[in-house]
Amino acid sequence: MAQRPPFTNGEFYHIYNRGVEKRKIFLDKKDYFRFLHDLFEFNDADETLNLNYYYYGSPTTIVERRPRKLLVDVLAFALMPNHYHLLLRQRRENGISKFLQKLAGGYTRYFNEKRERSGVLFQGKFKAKHINDDRYLRHLLLYLHTNPVDIFQKNWKRAGITHAARALRFLERYRWSSYPDYLGIKNFPSVINLELVDEFGLPKGKEQQKIMVEWLGAPGQKMQNVFDFTFDH
Repeated sequence: MAQRPPFTNGEFYHIYNRGVEKRKIFLDKKDYFRFLHDLFEFNDADETLNLNYYYYGSPTTIVERRPRKLLVDVLAFALMPNHYHLLLRQRRENGISKFLQKLAGGYTRYFNEKRERSGVLFQGKFKAKHINDDRYLRHLLLYLHTNPVDIFQKNWKRAGITHAARALRFLERYRWSSYPDYLGIKNFPSVINLELVDEFGLPKGKEQQKIMVEWLGAPGQKMQNVFDFTFDH
């Protein structure tokens, strides 16, 4: 088993995990919303307060919102029925590990209480790949955002897209990804750091859409550009 890379402040990492035994970790819209909420709420070096509100919908005490001490910057995400992808930049020492520990623990507790189950939900510890090149960063961003196409058309990476225009519309309407926000469609803008996206000159809007069309048109060729930074092998 490949070892996880050491996490360094200011560096980018592709994070991945899936449900134990490949089970679904999102069973309804509320699950997706909860996980996205956790991406925001648990991205804090301080202890997360007022959790009864997040578990049950009503706080036991009212806690005034204070500024978060961010552990990571979230640049992109893609949530699939049985797994998730994140593109993160570490901000604090051990920030990625702390963030993902809080995320997995909090979401698992929510999921288990809601479904009256016990035990682990995710398949072991998360996987991570260090992104050490701007070109790979840009390719990986497209890779993450095209993941939901698997729902639209199975095996598209090998066989190619049958209906590219329809696939593109599907991605634009797929709420559980940061792709709509990159197009300027307000989806979950508080979860990702769009200022950092601009700082690194990552494509947005029509430029992002144009590049996405090119990617969907030649998935096999494009996948070779990110092979070492994904978990498809």
